[in-house]
Amino acid sequence: MLRVRNYGIYTAGNAISLIGTWVQRVALGWLTWELTGSAIWLGLIAFADLVPTIIFGPIAGAVADRVNRLTMTRISQSVACLAAAGLFVLAASGSATMAGLLALTAISGTAVAFNQPARLALISSLVPRAHLPAAVAMNSVTFNLARFVGPAVAGMTIVTLGVAAAFALNAASYLALLVALRWIRLDPDEPKPRRGNSLRADLVEGFRHVTTQPGLAALFALTLTAGLCARPVIELLPGFADAVFDAGAMGLAWLTSAVGVGAVLAGVWLGGVPQSSGLTRLLGLLSGATALALALFALSGTLALALPAMVLTGFAMSGTGILTQTMIHLSVEHGLRGRVLGMYGILHRGGPALGALVMGALADLFGLHIPVLLGAGLVLAMAIWILWRRRAIAAALALAPGRL
Repeated sequence: MLRVRNYGIYTAGNAISLIGTWVQRVALGWLTWELTGSAIWLGLIAFADLVPTIIFGPIAGAVADRVNRLTMTRISQSVACLAAAGLFVLAASGSATMAGLLALTAISGTAVAFNQPARLALISSLVPRAHLPAAVAMNSVTFNLARFVGPAVAGMTIVTLGVAAAFALNAASYLALLVALRWIRLDPDEPKPRRGNSLRADLVEGFRHVTTQPGLAALFALTLTAGLCARPVIELLPGFADAVFDAGAMGLAWLTSAVGVGAVLAGVWLGGVPQSSGLTRLLGLLSGATALALALFALSGTLALALPAMVLTGFAMSGTGILTQTMIHLSVEHGLRGRVLGMYGILHRGGPALGALVMGALADLFGLHIPVLLGAGLVLAMAIWILWRRRAIAAALALAPGRL
């Protein structure tokens, strides 16, 4: 995959940038805690980062279908770089306030909101169609490896150089991606952006396409179910590590790392799965595996049993996401891809946020195990439905019979 020139250049720059992103997430949380000592402020910072995607996601997707996606990615990354530089200035000058941190986090979150659909849609322009599944899988591997490396780099940087240096490191990491984006040369035969309709008409067209196209509607229903019922288990891991397994912070680190290990393994495995494999059937099976893994984790009485369950959870959840993105890329035409992936991004980021609130409230009322088992049951029901309808879903997505 990395031998494909454009994709290899993009992946190199993106890997450096993602490490910087995780460095900043850790540093921002640490600085917020230093300033306030309040978990509420930590939640508000996370909210400021997430809510722009929910607000601007559909508009960003429509814009990605109307402009050059490579240019849109460059602009959004430049804005995020400036926001990171702003955080560095605040921290280095000793003038950081929560108002300033919230404002710059919201700016960074808005840049991410506009970057996400353009970046996701850009992948199909960087590789031949036959390499799309491997490219999407490689993106997942890159993201999850950065999730390991970034926090470790952040910890060392904060301890040795201070929190301001961590923000500077992230700003520099954006420069690596911006340089890579400048080196990318797209095929001159790449379809040109459409500008015939109004932005409002494009938004309506994208929403109608997602809701009335049976195959896409099924993929989005699965994404929403997984986001609400499966992904939030990660937010409950601190409670399991402390109250259930009595393993403290080290147990939490092991559980979180287990999820990442599973996700990386899924990306490596799916990177070698050919397009001729039964993608729809595999999607249903991995969804079912997610439900099984969640149930095993909820019923684990010891950390030794919970860790392999978390590896399987990370593997199945990540594999489901990789396959969903792959099927969107393979089935949605170029002119609609930005809008469809923009709406996918809203569910992918917003679903877990809402699910974490609901599952957290249920955990306070009924204990940690009940919401996880309930979520596993709902995910299993969706997996069974996907498997039952797999031929119709594949036909609606216009996937060839060999890719059922």
